[in-house]
Amino acid sequence: MPKISLAAIVKCSDQILRTRDIGDYDGAANGLQMENSGTITRIAATVDASLATVKLAIAAKADLLIVHHGLFWSPTHPWTGKRRELLRLLIENNLAVYSSHLPLDAHPKLGNNALLCAALGLKKLKPFFTSHGQPIGFKSQANISRADLAKRLERATGAKPKILPGGKNICERIGVVTGGAGGDLKLAAAEGVDTFITGEGPHWTYALAEELGLNVFYGGHYATETFGVKALAAELSKKFKLPWEFLDHPTGL
Repeated sequence: MPKISLAAIVKCSDQILRTRDIGDYDGAANGLQMENSGTITRIAATVDASLATVKLAIAAKADLLIVHHGLFWSPTHPWTGKRRELLRLLIENNLAVYSSHLPLDAHPKLGNNALLCAALGLKKLKPFFTSHGQPIGFKSQANISRADLAKRLERATGAKPKILPGGKNICERIGVVTGGAGGDLKLAAAEGVDTFITGEGPHWTYALAEELGLNVFYGGHYATETFGVKALAAELSKKFKLPWEFLDHPTGL
């Protein structure tokens, strides 16, 4: 079984994703979040770093866990109870954690948004939806009925989307931003789309979508963000000749 330097994998990932160049929320802490003894033999990928997914990674005999939502979104102290158990399991099982949030959303090849657009059959993508200093999503010209787009989205994610039918029945200018961008419908509409696909949003956005004349598809925060970690793990697997697997731990949200 090949053993690859953790440092080499981290350096490669940071270069691919332009980790240092992409702005993000402070809690994202993109990059290596937990190191191990320094070598990697098996990669696991999952959407969220949590006690549950760490246990799945250990069961899979992985020594590197790639995640989209990392360990530090909220205050992580004190290290008691479940947090202590998480830290203990990471150390005792020699498990490293690498996290990438907006860099993995924005990547034109491996990113959540690019890959969801491809799965929906959207072409000639243009940058869309500025967040933390850079566009992270994509928009495309199309001619797809709302019902057909809903079917495509369900096929792509495996989850039935929630639809806010505030716009026309035919979707012609579609914007895609995976995850939790539902609170930013005005930003999406201001960039000229008539249909906005994201993961989730608040209750009040239904009335706002009607006011803006905007079709909104909530495909699920988790369901729209499985693409990137899979693609990054597959890319690293190919480059370093390491086995990898996806650890599915859906939230239904």
